[in-house]
Amino acid sequence: MSSRLRVTIKLFKSIILLLTMNEINWKAVDLNLLVAFSTLMETKSVSLAANKLFVGQSAMSHSLARLRELLNDPLFERQGHQMIPTAKAIQLYPLVNKVLQTISGDILKVDTFEASEFTGTFKIGMTDYAELLFAADIFDAIHRLAPNAQLCFTTVDKANYQDRFDSEPLDLVIGSMKPELKEFQYQTLYTEKHVCMWDGQRHPFSTPISLDDYISLPHALVSPDGALKTGVDKELKALGVNRAVSVASKHFLTIRHLMKKRDLICVVPELMAQLDLFSEKLVHSEPPINVGEFDIQLIWQTRNKENKRYQWLKELLIQTIEKSVITYRT
Repeated sequence: MSSRLRVTIKLFKSIILLLTMNEINWKAVDLNLLVAFSTLMETKSVSLAANKLFVGQSAMSHSLARLRELLNDPLFERQGHQMIPTAKAIQLYPLVNKVLQTISGDILKVDTFEASEFTGTFKIGMTDYAELLFAADIFDAIHRLAPNAQLCFTTVDKANYQDRFDSEPLDLVIGSMKPELKEFQYQTLYTEKHVCMWDGQRHPFSTPISLDDYISLPHALVSPDGALKTGVDKELKALGVNRAVSVASKHFLTIRHLMKKRDLICVVPELMAQLDLFSEKLVHSEPPINVGEFDIQLIWQTRNKENKRYQWLKELLIQTIEKSVITYRT
């Protein structure tokens, strides 16, 4: 059981004990009354307690009157210059202190995060493309700084990533999505362009590939939504030509396996084509038409933007992916 959970359970037990001692209208109790009670126990003086809490003596007397009414007990009896606690006040004091210590030491403490001590799980949503490119580098970076943490990659796409934030739940998402809802924020990591790829042993086309060669082979598509047409088809139609699409898959690795020793050509992101696993006689070239570029975003929930754990993970992913992109491109 975590220390945070143990403290929370103690808080609940303390509150339950306080509630069961009397039938009290706890809606009328605020934290200031508990603080006032604790300070009166420490100082045994209304004036000293007022000075310590930077309130007027009349305000402290009013708090004491409210406590007496709520708890149906005088709590303190004046003897000379001191306020002597009753048996009930003495009984309540350690319970009230537990509640105040839990609130100040756990619930209201400054949010911090120590990666080296973290033993929880980071859950990162990534598109198939982003996971293939960056999962290994992200694992290495997190394992180096947070060696006791666990890491879980979840495949997401444009259609489901927003729901996955809560259903998984996810810490961050990486992919070619730009959220428009105020519940999400994002940062552009880099801009990617497309290239053509084919088996160079079967088809020794010159590079950059010509339009005639480009449309001479059946095409394979990486299609997250299963569509068999893209903006490429519109570009080709404007030039008065067409292509024949033979196969589509949402997974880049599937398309990569299909390219080997087959009469196929496909369009993939440039960084994808530069992976070592794509270098087995597969050739890539700039397309003969305008395919367009796309941005890769890092996305997080607005409500978690101040959380130190999320901030640490966000900055680490930004730095890691920036280094990875530079490596791929050099």
